[in-house]
Amino acid sequence: MTREMDSTEKLIQKISKILDETKTSNATHTRKLKDLSLLLFSKKSPNQSQQIPTSSQFTSAFCKSLTPIFLFQRRFASAERVVKFVSVFAVSTMAHDGKENEGVGAAGDGFLEEFLRFLMTSSLAANKSVRFRACQIISEIILRLPDDAEVSDALWDEVIEFMKLRVGDKVPAIRTFAVRALSRFANDTENSDILDLFLEVLPLEQNAEVRKTIVLALPPSNATSPAIIDCTLDVSESVRKAAYCVLANKFPLQSLSIKLRTVILQRGLADRSEAVSKECLKLMRDEWLSKCCNDDPIELLKYLDVETYELVGESVMEALLKDGLIKLHGDQSIRQYILSTFGENGEEPEYCSVRIQLMEPEFALYWKTEFSEDTSTLKGCGYSLEPLLDVYGERFLVEEDISTPIIILLWVSADPNSLLEWLGMVKGSDAATTMGTEAAVYAAEASDNNDLLERILPATVSDYVVLVKAHIDAGPNYRFASRQLLLLGAMLDFSDSTSRKVASAFVKDLLHRPLDHELDDEGSKVIIGDGINLGGDREWAGAVSSLAKKVHAAAGEFEEVFVAVVEELARPCRERTADFMQWLHSLAVTGLLLENAKSFYWLQGKAIEPIELLQSLLLPGAKHVHLDVQRVAIRCLGLFGLLEKKPSEELLKQLRLSFAKGPAPVSIMACKALIDLAMWHGPQEVDEAIGLDHSSKFQDGKMAFDFVDFSDADENLNVELLDLLYAGFDRNDWGDVETEENETVQAALGEGFAKILLLSENYPSIPTALRPLLLAKLIKLYFSNETKDLQRLKQCLSVFFEHYPSLSANHKASL
Repeated sequence: MTREMDSTEKLIQKISKILDETKTSNATHTRKLKDLSLLLFSKKSPNQSQQIPTSSQFTSAFCKSLTPIFLFQRRFASAERVVKFVSVFAVSTMAHDGKENEGVGAAGDGFLEEFLRFLMTSSLAANKSVRFRACQIISEIILRLPDDAEVSDALWDEVIEFMKLRVGDKVPAIRTFAVRALSRFANDTENSDILDLFLEVLPLEQNAEVRKTIVLALPPSNATSPAIIDCTLDVSESVRKAAYCVLANKFPLQSLSIKLRTVILQRGLADRSEAVSKECLKLMRDEWLSKCCNDDPIELLKYLDVETYELVGESVMEALLKDGLIKLHGDQSIRQYILSTFGENGEEPEYCSVRIQLMEPEFALYWKTEFSEDTSTLKGCGYSLEPLLDVYGERFLVEEDISTPIIILLWVSADPNSLLEWLGMVKGSDAATTMGTEAAVYAAEASDNNDLLERILPATVSDYVVLVKAHIDAGPNYRFASRQLLLLGAMLDFSDSTSRKVASAFVKDLLHRPLDHELDDEGSKVIIGDGINLGGDREWAGAVSSLAKKVHAAAGEFEEVFVAVVEELARPCRERTADFMQWLHSLAVTGLLLENAKSFYWLQGKAIEPIELLQSLLLPGAKHVHLDVQRVAIRCLGLFGLLEKKPSEELLKQLRLSFAKGPAPVSIMACKALIDLAMWHGPQEVDEAIGLDHSSKFQDGKMAFDFVDFSDADENLNVELLDLLYAGFDRNDWGDVETEENETVQAALGEGFAKILLLSENYPSIPTALRPLLLAKLIKLYFSNETKDLQRLKQCLSVFFEHYPSLSANHKASL
């Protein structure tokens, strides 16, 4: 017995010595693996009197030798080397050559099984250091085992159960290694409970490292993709980066739905962390663009449904351009696109519009973004524009954020010899000399880009107009492409009188184009779109106005053209012969005019005076029998009031009446208009415009809002605006009709009063005692069951509550 104990002690000493020597360097591991293997696998020779240890004796000695590591939790490099060595040795026992050593395979199998059972028992220890090391070594062994390792299913079942228990451990490091150990089994259909466990604990896990490990362990499937994509919004940068890494390596582009593709790119490209955005760009570039789309950006856009997710498509193009993955080539241009249709036969474009090959949405977005981003790549050093403007005046009057290279782009075609002269004016003669080389480089680059744009863009404005008209005439299926081409018009040169004349006629044609509509079962016209904006949607109206402002860039010219069109469209309305479609069309153009007009100064003396526009079109439209006409007229009244130096009495009375008496969609629009006017002019000035002067009340201090009887139209004109709007919160008979945005009157009031409270320091006429009442109303509105589906309102109020107290001490005092 004593002899056996001595033998065990000697074995422990030998193993401990080997383990101690592995702490110093990984380079010793190969040699020490052989030494340790000899202790387990060597056979007794005839001349030896020493007894060879059995597998159980070796395992027992081996585990005792490891005791110091189990009691030492801190992850020093020396301890990690020992853990690595132990794991590699345990795995190597499965691969030992049994032909050279008879019976060795059985001994190896026995050691691994006994060692794993020892580790499993240790994983239940009360000491967290012991549990930590046990889970760490188990995970290392499992991840290092080859796929063809012959381990009994019963043993793996035990290991899995023990590690599932440790996934719920209170120590994050232990949970991390337990997840790593289970990750190899997550793909196994027989162990679906592991995947279920991962998906269950992932949203509840507090530690970022554990969440990251779970994300990396999730296999690709329809069940895991939503969970992984949700992690792209994780608060931890490392978790978000891991999510994009998993999406890149495990989920091919075709395996994801369009919605998920766009969500991934939208979040990743806009991520606040540069490391995460780069990981998303790597996914898009190396996996999706290169492997799935053959480096064709248009093919990638087809996978994203840019008609529905336009902003995502633009973000993708911007990222690819910024990364230098898209290059402009003169042989791939819109000019070539046009010539491929009618250039070969020498036909003129204006006679061949019906033969133009129509662009797909992805192609149109590609070119629009390509051109709009091309100029931004020319921005660089940022010299001051003041000397340039002093010398060349309005000829180079451009936005102040455009810096030297884009100025040079304009300059090269005008006067390249004056470059050094201007540099001397800006930086001094020494700077002109020292920076001349840099400026010459910018000038050469700008000149090349200018020449390239000339080769790519349509040769003439007439070509461009024919191209856009062909897409517009093709119907609603090409509406998206038409709008992209309209936005592309901002890159064209309209300085030539002939070109400007052609473009101006095209703009007028766009403004005169009737609104799209269809017929219902009874043969009545039903408008297509929102019934507010020109063309039926805000994006189309914005594209038309941007082209019009580019064509008519001279001061007052934009307003003159639009007023003339409004005067023509409004004639049937003023004569009361127009149907509701004509009313909507004239009011849509009027709204576009009022949105973009800088002041009433540019509207006076034109085809129709502002006061005449108010009296003959806007106010009658607000009283029209058709609901949509009322709604768009109320919107125009609000825009009209913002241009006035002082809001007119008649306009305000109509808005108040529409708010109190109109149907829900009209009341919503009137509510927004009144709030905008109150914030622009001030609540007191708005009240004074209709003859209300409550200065004495302000001085005495108003403590509560006045009661409003909505059934009495006359009384509604005798109460202050804020009293009238506040009373709308408690009114229950607004009706069930909602706008397309799923808005309600209470939601519009909530957003409006939130903005007023945020800027309440600018409105001294609002009594301080009323602020807590408004704040309490907003809190009640936020937690009301009636507003649970109003996501816009919820988002607005959540931002409001976060920022309101920090803006001023008075705000904090009102809480």
